[in-house]
Amino acid sequence: PHELSKATTPVYIIEPPDVLTISAVSLVPKHPYHLHPLDTLVVQATGVPPEAPITGEHVIGLDGNLVLGFEYDYLDGQFQPIRAAGKTIDEIRKELEERLQLVAREPRVWITLASIASQQEIAGEHLVAPDGRVTLGGYGRVCLTGMTIDEAKTAIEAHLSQYFENPQVGVDVFGYNSKVYYIITQGAGLGDQVFRLPIKGNETALDAVGEMQGFSSNSSLRMWIARPGFNSQGGDQIMPIDWLGISQRADVTTNYQLMPGDRLYVAEDKLVAIDTALAKIISPIERLLGVTLLGTQTANRITTYGQANQGFF
Repeated sequence: PHELSKATTPVYIIEPPDVLTISAVSLVPKHPYHLHPLDTLVVQATGVPPEAPITGEHVIGLDGNLVLGFEYDYLDGQFQPIRAAGKTIDEIRKELEERLQLVAREPRVWITLASIASQQEIAGEHLVAPDGRVTLGGYGRVCLTGMTIDEAKTAIEAHLSQYFENPQVGVDVFGYNSKVYYIITQGAGLGDQVFRLPIKGNETALDAVGEMQGFSSNSSLRMWIARPGFNSQGGDQIMPIDWLGISQRADVTTNYQLMPGDRLYVAEDKLVAIDTALAKIISPIERLLGVTLLGTQTANRITTYGQANQGFF
């Protein structure tokens, strides 16, 4: 594939250190559900004084207590709200009816679960750890490495089925960190440079050169793409690039589309490489001769200075 005839990249495989976005579509706890802090309950009651109605949503506090307001949270003049964390909805309903009997006749209470705090633990951005697992808060960890997005969704739902009735989640990739391509510039004897860039699915050789902001003085116009994988001859794929054709004639024939794992290799300028090699050989000799010459001149100056002083006296 090249600039005017691009191909879609292979199905994305999740690997570390990708970042996944997980959304909680449907998480219905299995019965009986034991309440947790920050769970939201809808509480309605009849038979209570009209000036102190009980209705609407109530959030269980971080301390695990359910605060209803008015005088319903006091016993014998002391503030004692109902302890909700760790209890079922039926247990909370019975306890609340017993408390309301102190201030009302034949009170009736209805409690339903509006939302659960555990959705906040599951939903959000999750990093794929080096061991290939994703942490789902208090619901453990799931191994997702080597899976597609659809397979990861199925794996997460299967894991959450231990705690929820027919759980449904949405999974997408937030950070495409594991699929990259490389730009390698030969250093003409001064060391190669390697640039690691994330693949976005639409890059070409021209885009890659633009990412490194052109060529350095050590680079030539000879370059090629090395693609891992066996070709029909049993070796890796080497695709030469005509840079002058791409840049000056807008020839898209060799402006290949980059795939995950590709290496764009930019060869060195041979004249610069020869100059560097000669400099490595000549530089030590020049330094040695320079030190020798400096030492000789210094010794001559010392000798001449002593003779001049003797002649003066």
